Amino acid sequence: MTNALLSPFKLNDTITLNNRILMAPLTRCMSDEDLVPTQASVDYYARRADTGLIITEATIIRPDGQGYPNTPGLFTQKQIQGWKKVTEAVHAKKGKIFAQLWHVGRVAHPHFFDGDVLAPSAIGVEGSVPRMRELTYITPKPATLDDIQSLITDFAKAAENAIEAGFDGVEIHGANGYLIDQFLHYAANERTDQYGQTPENMARFALEIVDAVIAAVGNDRTSIRLSPGAYFNMTEDARDKAVFDYLLPQLTDRKLAYVHGGIFDDSLKFDSLEGKTTSEYLRANYTGTLVGVGSYSYDSAKAAIEADKFDLIAIGRPLIANPDYISKVTSGGTLVEYSDEMLTELV
Repeated sequence: MTNALLSPFKLNDTITLNNRILMAPLTRCMSDEDLVPTQASVDYYARRADTGLIITEATIIRPDGQGYPNTPGLFTQKQIQGWKKVTEAVHAKKGKIFAQLWHVGRVAHPHFFDGDVLAPSAIGVEGSVPRMRELTYITPKPATLDDIQSLITDFAKAAENAIEAGFDGVEIHGANGYLIDQFLHYAANERTDQYGQTPENMARFALEIVDAVIAAVGNDRTSIRLSPGAYFNMTEDARDKAVFDYLLPQLTDRKLAYVHGGIFDDSLKFDSLEGKTTSEYLRANYTGTLVGVGSYSYDSAKAAIEADKFDLIAIGRPLIANPDYISKVTSGGTLVEYSDEMLTELV
């Protein structure tokens, strides 16, 4: 890899922890009622600045992108200033940090923003707000062409805001059944216009966002997360593979910082991907820098990188449980096991 922004990652060297591990984005909800990152967020990320690169928790690009309580935003000056405290703390410890840009699409809920839920098509998701007391079913409004253009503009603006806040780059969240991913899968995209029906049309929204973000901050500061196998907020469809078969070479041509797999367990094989795992499929179809993810340990990740299954590894839950993860695995220390309660007791 020649990307100067990611210079700690020396892919021709023998694997070392500092230059291969990314802190995976996991939604930790460390913001106040104005969706401004709190001091707990500053302290949390600063403690993990010895990883090769931190990717923030999913950060919404505008109010109607919210589907969960207290998820941070990047669309107001207060939010930008809040994130600036985070990036300054990470940089003070010689770390690097990308902002993950997020809109949840049909997983949003008007409880948070008192407006329409936007998605590719009028297909809802049952239990779309899992942290609210009552699970509800929301039927979204299909995004108009004007809505789509405004969303593209807002992704680019959020990228500009991220750079203003001091981030080293951005990761576009195009995975896990959220808005961009909804355009990429037939289970959620029933459009009959230039954003639906064919692989080229269904990939158009993602590519237009990527191009707008590149125009705003540069391709070396732009990356994307993808879930080619539908598994979360979505169901599989054998036709989906053709969409990603078209999308991934297009992304290769754009020379992004990296593509990041979006999967909880990378041992899961998808019939729709001809029996491949997420990382196997992405490696076969994307020739740029690839980030693996999905329940890897240090040892299994090291073996996978040495076998050229991917170039970098994103570690999530172990880094939540162990702020000193890097030093522990370097020295052979015992790791604390992750548990879900840790998300409410972040350190």
